[in-house]
Amino acid sequence: MSDTSITALVLKRLASGLVTLLIVSLLVFVGTEILPGDVAQAVLGQQATPEAVQAIRDELGLERPALIRYFEWLGGFVQGDLGRSLVSGREISEMIGQRLRNTFFLAAMAAVIAIPLSVGLGLLAALYEGRLTDKSISIFTLIFVSLPDFLLGYILLLVGAVVLGWFPALSKLTDSMTFWQQLNAVALPCLTLALVTSSHTMRLTRAAVLSVMHQPYVEMAALKGASRRRIILRHALPNALSPILNIVMLTLAFLVVGVVVVEAVFNYSGMGRLMIDAVSKRDMPLVQACGLIFASVYVLLNLTADILSLLTNPRRRRPK
Repeated sequence: MSDTSITALVLKRLASGLVTLLIVSLLVFVGTEILPGDVAQAVLGQQATPEAVQAIRDELGLERPALIRYFEWLGGFVQGDLGRSLVSGREISEMIGQRLRNTFFLAAMAAVIAIPLSVGLGLLAALYEGRLTDKSISIFTLIFVSLPDFLLGYILLLVGAVVLGWFPALSKLTDSMTFWQQLNAVALPCLTLALVTSSHTMRLTRAAVLSVMHQPYVEMAALKGASRRRIILRHALPNALSPILNIVMLTLAFLVVGVVVVEAVFNYSGMGRLMIDAVSKRDMPLVQACGLIFASVYVLLNLTADILSLLTNPRRRRPK
């Protein structure tokens, strides 16, 4: 396929990604709008005098049509204006800045562990398919897949912080910390995310490699006397690279978006914890901003995975 055709396909994927983001933003806005109860009443609590409630409603523009408020909110988000928090009165962009960096730091450290570990174990399981190594890896990964995030987090918290005392019970980052002190602070939530995501990624990697192993050219290599290790590394792995890249990008998306529960367990000052606090206090502008940021990161990483799959897999560029 020509470069022009590849460019056209990539542009189509980008256009579909923008449409998806638009739909997601609409769902986030509608989802917060249809929540039961009065937002102004919930924010003010016992101090909810009629005058104070009306002031909050005027500040949020709740008297205006929802469609107009949606486009104003979306336009502000695109320009970097996320509004103000109803509870603290601070600019939401200022509140999110450090929290977002903390979440990305946690996700990046977990990815450094999870991706090499899961891809390596997936290749090892495929190499020894049906043997004790494959069965052992599958059993252990199935255990971690079955455990909920919060339960695994509490188990690691009990063992690593309470019993052994190796790591802090609360994962708190400060600017005065060195890089190694920050690693020690995020060790338990990082390990929780890494174990959960690597289990899923390992099983998908193993399945991707084994699906290639049944192709005719692989069987021909086996008939010529090539060892299984050589077949996997020289023949199966290069052709399984496209689905593995897709799996890795989806893993990164899960690491960024799936931190909400883990951050709550370890009281980590990231975006997930911020969103939970905003929901509990009915801080709707902050909830909307956090929800759209999480959704945007997930959609963009999935879009990146789709484009990488197009570029690395010629079969996906051929019309059916």
